[in-house]
Amino acid sequence: MAVTKVLSVGGSIVVPEKPDTDFLKKFISMTSEWLKEDKDRRLILVVGGGGPARIYQNAYREILDSNAGANAGADNSEADWIGIMATRLNAQLLKASFGSLCPNPVVYNPTENIKFDGQVLVAAGWKPGFSTDNDAVLLAENFNADTVVNLSNIEKVYTDDPRKNPDAKPIDNISWTDFRKMVGDEWVPGKNCPFDPIASKKAQEMNLTVICAAGKNIENIKNILDAKDYVGTTIKG
Repeated sequence: MAVTKVLSVGGSIVVPEKPDTDFLKKFISMTSEWLKEDKDRRLILVVGGGGPARIYQNAYREILDSNAGANAGADNSEADWIGIMATRLNAQLLKASFGSLCPNPVVYNPTENIKFDGQVLVAAGWKPGFSTDNDAVLLAENFNADTVVNLSNIEKVYTDDPRKNPDAKPIDNISWTDFRKMVGDEWVPGKNCPFDPIASKKAQEMNLTVICAAGKNIENIKNILDAKDYVGTTIKG
């Protein structure tokens, strides 16, 4: 029976400003070896927009701000579409890099009937209103996965932003109720939070487990895949 794991890979890990080829080579090598150990293993990778999304969204807002008389205020839907297009470029790079392990096209709609013929499936942004975290949750639902691993540039979730509050404490385990009090219920394009508020609401409804961990720590990612001890924050219940 196939075992499916869903990884939500932050765009800032894959493409901080330009593609991080050193990380990608190590990540693809590790996950490919993990898959080859057992042909029943499958990975779904959902990729964020990273640097390109921020750069283009900021450009859009700057253009509107300089021409406020004609069209005052940025449209969140338009900013989201710009970010979505960045996720699709990043996802296409990842899909191509996995070669024959990923024979199916990049997934844009996580709710449709999706063909999964290989051991890797790569997905990108779908539509405005939430981030690729939510796409990862919907794909977990679609393929009966019980856990989503959220890989970003933070090692753990903190009680507050540690860059602004020196008293912020790392969290090992937290309930969905307490986590959602921290992140709120509203999605803003480009918002920097450990896990998208819309995705969090859906994950709680599904009784899904989400593990937040550092995306650049290849050994730690492998420990998570192997169900060994890992460094990160577990959100469930």
